[in-house]
Amino acid sequence: MKICIVGLGAIGGLFAAWLGRRLPEGEVALSAVARGATLAALREHGLRLDGDGVAVPVRASDDAPALGQQDLVILAVKGPALAAVAPAVHALMGPHTQVLAAMNGVPWWFFDGLPGRCAGWSLDSVDPGGTVRALIPVQQVIGAVVHLSSTTPAPGVVKHVNGQGLILGRPDGRQDDTLARVAALLERAGFGVKSSDCIQRDVWFKLWGNMTMNPVSAITGAPSDRILDDPLVRGFISAVMREAQAIGAAFGIPIDQAPEERHAVTRKLGSFRTSMLQDVEAGRPIELDALVGAVREIGQRLVLPTPNIDALLGLTRLMAQQRGLYPR
Repeated sequence: MKICIVGLGAIGGLFAAWLGRRLPEGEVALSAVARGATLAALREHGLRLDGDGVAVPVRASDDAPALGQQDLVILAVKGPALAAVAPAVHALMGPHTQVLAAMNGVPWWFFDGLPGRCAGWSLDSVDPGGTVRALIPVQQVIGAVVHLSSTTPAPGVVKHVNGQGLILGRPDGRQDDTLARVAALLERAGFGVKSSDCIQRDVWFKLWGNMTMNPVSAITGAPSDRILDDPLVRGFISAVMREAQAIGAAFGIPIDQAPEERHAVTRKLGSFRTSMLQDVEAGRPIELDALVGAVREIGQRLVLPTPNIDALLGLTRLMAQQRGLYPR
């Protein structure tokens, strides 16, 4: 199977490392679209899984067409990079290529196949002008919700931190042989794979938890435990979550959990620095639109009040604009 990773960061790098290390030799042919220091590192010593120094051979190029048509493309970029890499994904695709979208937040395909009042909606906050939709056909998409964490301590090096959970599903909920083959392959590579007949439900539930912690940590610089231990901040986060709950219920995905119950789950994870906080500290563009902007857009279109989501979006956006991490 020809597999290409687009977005060889912490998550994409772990996909490549586990596929390259844990499957029999010759079962997969790995490639990656990369540039800059990552491309140089891959060409010099391959991809390394931190801790053992053994390299995973990956054919890397900054020219996607040169890598040829793939069987599976694993798309693991953050939201701000999606439109820029969509042409590369398109160049890797043939009529039978599958695109596994392992991204945070509301994806461009979210309302495709989802029944109800929002069926077929496109969101400007996620895919302005429908560029991504035009280049990556929804029929060839496998949605993925990632429940694991990893880091990239250096270009071309990936370190697994914890977890191995992966939920897969089609936007229209169908179960087919191709989806089953991809799931089986990833399971043999070490992922704990579950299939979902409504992947949007899994996307929304994960988003409900991280759409608040990420931006609040980015604004304050505080780790998760400090955020949840402040009663005023925790109360604000709960208010945002209740607004998001009402939005989800309106388009058919209710969440049967109270914000305080979710806080208790998060608190058990200990003290951690969110990915958005790490992006701010590293001077990288933040993934705000898919996590917060999309939720606000859905609420506005459903004519539901979102005063707390508005405040969270506005404050985070302004902070990021002042640092050059979000467009003005």
